Amino acid sequence: MASNLNMSPQLEQIHGEIRDIFRALANGFQKLDKIKDSNRQSNQLEELTGKMKDCKRLIKDFDRGIKDEGAGNPEEVNKQLNDEKQSMIKELNSYVALRKTYMNTIGNKKLELFDMGAGASEPSAGANVQLASEMSNQELVDAGMKTMDETDQAIERSKQVVHQTIEVGTNTAATLKGQTDQMGRIVNELDSINFSIKKASQLVKEIGRQVATDKCIMLFLFLIVCGVIAIIVVKIVNPNNKDIRDIPGLAPPVPSRRLLYVRTGELFD
Repeated sequence: MASNLNMSPQLEQIHGEIRDIFRALANGFQKLDKIKDSNRQSNQLEELTGKMKDCKRLIKDFDRGIKDEGAGNPEEVNKQLNDEKQSMIKELNSYVALRKTYMNTIGNKKLELFDMGAGASEPSAGANVQLASEMSNQELVDAGMKTMDETDQAIERSKQVVHQTIEVGTNTAATLKGQTDQMGRIVNELDSINFSIKKASQLVKEIGRQVATDKCIMLFLFLIVCGVIAIIVVKIVNPNNKDIRDIPGLAPPVPSRRLLYVRTGELFD
C-alpha cells in the first residue's frame, strides 16, 4: 500500500522506518518462540519493547507530518495517509498485545515497569485483538495514543527511580568518603598521642634518675657535715687528743691559763 501512497520525502522516510521496525518486531517474536531460557526471553522482550517505543515516536512524527502537509494535499491523499496511520497503530497494538502474552508466560517482574497499560482486570491478549478489530478508526487512534502515553509515563517513572537511586548512591559514597577521612585523622591523632606518651614516659624516667642522684649527693653531704660536727665536738671535749688531726681553717684550742698570785711576805724580784 505504501507504494500507492502519495507522500512527501519526509513522510516516506518516516513510513519506511516504521515498516522496518514492524519487520524487526515480527522477526523478534519469531525468535522469541525458539528461546527456552527465561532470562534470554526477558532480554529479547526488553529489546522488542524498545523497538515499540521507537515505533510509537515515529507514528507520532508521521501524524504531525500529515497535519502539517494536510492543507497542501488533496482530500483523497489525506484520507489515504490517515488510513495508513491507523493501520500502523492497529499493527503496533497487536504487537503490544502479543508482548503482554509473553510477559504473562514468562512472569518477569522487571518488565512490569514497561507494561503498556496492562492490568489485572483487562481482557486477555486475544480479546484485545478482537476488540481492536471492532473499533472505529478514531477509537483505534485514541486507544493507541492512550496506550503509548501510559508507556511513556511508566518509562518516566522508571527513569525517576533510577535517578533517585543514583543520587542516593552518590550521597552514600560521599558520606563514606567523609567518614573514611575522619577515621584517618583520628588514627593520626592517636599516633601523635602515643608518641607524646612515650616521650613523657622517657622524661619521667630521666627526672626520676636525676632525683635519685640528687638524693644520693645530699645524703653524702649530710654525712660529711655530720662527720665534721663530730670532729669539732670531740676536739672541744678532748682538746689534748692527738689522734684527731686539726681541721684545716679551724683555730687550735686555747690552752688553759694558770692564775699567778703572790704569797704573803714574798716580794717580786
